[in-house]
Amino acid sequence: MQSTRLVKLLEFLESDPNDPFVLYALATEYNTSNETEKALEYYLRLINDHADYVGTYYHLGKLYQKLDQTERALEIYQKGMIAARNKRDMHAFSELQGAYNSAAGLDYEDD
Repeated sequence: MQSTRLVKLLEFLESDPNDPFVLYALATEYNTSNETEKALEYYLRLINDHADYVGTYYHLGKLYQKLDQTERALEIYQKGMIAARNKRDMHAFSELQGAYNSAAGLDYEDD
């Protein structure tokens, strides 16, 4: 049975199938529910249709890491950093860079 929130989001999507916020909310909802394939579907749709929706990259990268697809995660983080830089969103850029460094094993500390 679908949650009330999911039903509502799907109704919003029906009203405006290209709304990036609704697509993002659906991806997040499916991700939270461990419906990985559906989450991937909506995250990838966002990347393809709304490449400037910067928040997508972090969460898609994390999902790829959870699925042990580190190389894909690294690619997504890199694309996200470019998108964030283009939007001059340095906060998002910093978060994506931190996620990239962590996934790449570059988050070590000097002794």
